[in-house]
Amino acid sequence: MVTRLSYMKLSFIPRLQAASLMVAALALAVAARGDGASGLPAAKMPELKKDFSPVNDGKSGLITSYADIVDPVQKEVVSIESAKIVREQINPIMRQFFGDIPEDEREHKEMGLGSGVIVSSDGYILTNNHVIEGADELTVDLPDGRKFPAKVVGADPKTDVAVVKIEATGLPVVTFADSDKLRVGDIVFALGNPLGVGETVTMGIVSAKGRSNLGILDEVNGYEDFIQTDAAINMGNSGGALVDAKGRLIGINSAIMSPSRGNIGIGFAVPVNMAANVMRSLIETGTVSRGFLGVTADPLTPDVAEQVGLPKDTKGVIVTSTGADSPAEKSGIKRRDVILTVNGKSIESHDELRLTISQMPPGTKVALEISRDGKPITMSVTLAQVAEKPNEILDGIEVAKLTDEVRRHLGLDARTTGLVVTGVSEKSDYAQDLPVGAVIIEINRNPVDDVAAAKALLHPGHNLLLVAYRGLQRWLVVTKR
Repeated sequence: MVTRLSYMKLSFIPRLQAASLMVAALALAVAARGDGASGLPAAKMPELKKDFSPVNDGKSGLITSYADIVDPVQKEVVSIESAKIVREQINPIMRQFFGDIPEDEREHKEMGLGSGVIVSSDGYILTNNHVIEGADELTVDLPDGRKFPAKVVGADPKTDVAVVKIEATGLPVVTFADSDKLRVGDIVFALGNPLGVGETVTMGIVSAKGRSNLGILDEVNGYEDFIQTDAAINMGNSGGALVDAKGRLIGINSAIMSPSRGNIGIGFAVPVNMAANVMRSLIETGTVSRGFLGVTADPLTPDVAEQVGLPKDTKGVIVTSTGADSPAEKSGIKRRDVILTVNGKSIESHDELRLTISQMPPGTKVALEISRDGKPITMSVTLAQVAEKPNEILDGIEVAKLTDEVRRHLGLDARTTGLVVTGVSEKSDYAQDLPVGAVIIEINRNPVDDVAAAKALLHPGHNLLLVAYRGLQRWLVVTKR
């Protein structure tokens, strides 16, 4: 039997039950109590063998402690308390029996706890978006016991990165490393406030790099490039530091994979290079601007490589389509082109291509090494501003123009016109009715083959769609909110 594991963000704090603590304390007290009735005569305390020299004295040549590495970093990691005001709808029946209920009884606070990393002496703190998302109040607890109210500078759900600011000076600052130079097997330490017990340090190694398609950021069409580690990470560690064996920041703890809501040695952190890029944009502009190329592509398999005139072991992605008026189309990139590198960096998947491009600001000129029919081409492309779901016409439903190639692929008559569904969020209300490959022929009795026209034809309320799927046509009513 296969057990489905779940990914959990880490800012939730379960409360310890007072009764459980009392029972545990009583048990310890009973175990520790002596009744003086051992039957042994009184004796002189034996002389103990003692050695008070430091564990890591530098004489043995072995590393026997990481205290000197961890100690400075502990001063650079903070706890972040969040409070969210939740307003409840009062049941009319309750009003009937209890009369009008005062406003303060209609709402309550939901508390959360996460972690953060100090990145500037004047109070900028790097953390996760989900630590601060929806919070009405934020409080930062420093390791020295001081508390400060915090304000959100900016947040980016697509990378789960956020920046908050406190009014303080002279703070200790974390040192950044280059996360691109991490290797699987490198020693790492995770710091944060797991489960609200207080600042905690755990140790492990880098288990893997470049983890994507995990589904952690699927809801926001996010950019996943996680560092995986077996250093113990638990709820409340969100936004805390993942540091290397020199105490340098290499990641921001973000999520765990667990069937039990506890650590099983599979934790994920946002690489610090990505987090730093997002942080810089949030501080300087309040938003995140990402480059956009405008291609979809598949990994280059050995069989496909051979068919397009390349050695079977060639690494790259083969272009399946280019967006209308996109930088890719304008620069002359064509279907079946193989993209090998971007600015000299090898590309092996569409996710890697999308991630690499997204780390560059709009207007950047990038050099693409391309193979077309087995012949090398070097191409310069100026990136545009990424548009947020430009082809989404309904909640979670993305479409594209119906081309001759798509018609052949779907087995449609050459006379069929419309928009083909290219993307569907599993949380969309229309996921069952408009699967990928469905063709929208009409909207409100009007033929449609253009995304802009579709958006114009759809109005709030009920809409009538004519949809073709797997050789059948049917009428469908959808409600646009």
